[in-house]
Amino acid sequence: MAVHVIHEARRCLQCKEPLCMLHGCPLQTNIPEMIRLFLAGRSNQAGIMLFENNPMSDVCSMVCDHEKQCEGHCILGKERGSSAVQISAIEHYISNTYLHKYSLMKRAARKCQRVAVIGAGPAGLTVATKLAQHGYDVTIFERMGKIGGMMRYGIPAFRLPKEILDTYEQKLKMLGVHIRPHTTIGGSLHLDDLFEDGYEAVFIGTGVWRPRRLGVRGETNGNCHYAIDYLNNPDDFELGSTVAIIGSNNVAMDTARTVIRQGVETVYLVARHYDVSSGEREADYAQADGVEFIYAKHTTEVTPAGPMLAQRHFDADGHCTGEEEPELLRVDSTIIAVNQDPKDKVVRTTTGLMTDEHGLIEVNEEGKTTREGVFSGGDVVLGAHNVVTAVKDAKKVAEAMEKWLQKKADEKAPSTKPGSAAHAPVLHDTQV
Repeated sequence: MAVHVIHEARRCLQCKEPLCMLHGCPLQTNIPEMIRLFLAGRSNQAGIMLFENNPMSDVCSMVCDHEKQCEGHCILGKERGSSAVQISAIEHYISNTYLHKYSLMKRAARKCQRVAVIGAGPAGLTVATKLAQHGYDVTIFERMGKIGGMMRYGIPAFRLPKEILDTYEQKLKMLGVHIRPHTTIGGSLHLDDLFEDGYEAVFIGTGVWRPRRLGVRGETNGNCHYAIDYLNNPDDFELGSTVAIIGSNNVAMDTARTVIRQGVETVYLVARHYDVSSGEREADYAQADGVEFIYAKHTTEVTPAGPMLAQRHFDADGHCTGEEEPELLRVDSTIIAVNQDPKDKVVRTTTGLMTDEHGLIEVNEEGKTTREGVFSGGDVVLGAHNVVTAVKDAKKVAEAMEKWLQKKADEKAPSTKPGSAAHAPVLHDTQV
């Protein structure tokens, strides 16, 4: 592994205008500098840089759609007729090593202001990390037993080992973050209780956990399931020997590959178009695992014997021009993997919190909701996206929350000289 990564790092051209960073990475990770530091023997400093920019660096190095992002913009692969530098492998080597050796950086001076984070997915963990580093007292409320959200309960272990998330949890606790598992805000506890108990700001990062229906007849059949429910605990399902997956996104690919690993003999993946919406690498791995792809089919019904599929026809511009009569795809079980929507427990039990027609929480450009002191970000605001998009959004919201908390602190201490309450710089475990 190390020799491969060093070889890949040496292939980097150190472009003056690094497209991998400027156009490929949603978080603008300084990829050339990461590689330069790594090759100079300064991996610890490279790790510090990665985690300052992206608290989920190790996760993103494994689950991002690198072919469309950093590696898809590498000049070697685009214009030099060679393969792109395997940036993901380099980032994973650096960030995974740093994560296990050191903490996620030390806290600044304590500010004596409490922040509640609802949801321990990528958005919630990003906000918790950033605010804890800057001295705020953070408590995470997570309805599941372990942190990670969709990263743990929606991404299979063969793509993202759970040990990485367990390590993140240890590092968060070292930062002083309190974690309350099996605690649903909107159940016994409500958001109003948080303010009554002294929390000055709340971040809602509850993600999108409600499976989206196809809206066809037969979705209540005993052999029809939803992908997000299946991925949560595959061992609970008895699917038979043949399974159809309806959908072609990354969740569909993860589901299909998990079904095969659970011993199912034949797995079909049904896409509505002549291409798939997942990452190219995920589709390649699914096919390598033995998943059979069925293209340009519309599911009109789910029967006890399997889904009814209608062949779709398209014009040169990709618009559907018509469908044929549906035919039965005979399988033992059907799993629907088309998308997810947010659950509404927090919203239903909180006054003054507005959502749009899809149930997504309404926020302004800084992540402020319609309720004073309540912020939100990630998938519960944007809809189902990926880890790196949730982190990007959460970083912006964390900055806005800190400004808001600082303003509240200044109002409580009007005699404080301007600038004296600014947070101290974040200290690291090691000087490189």
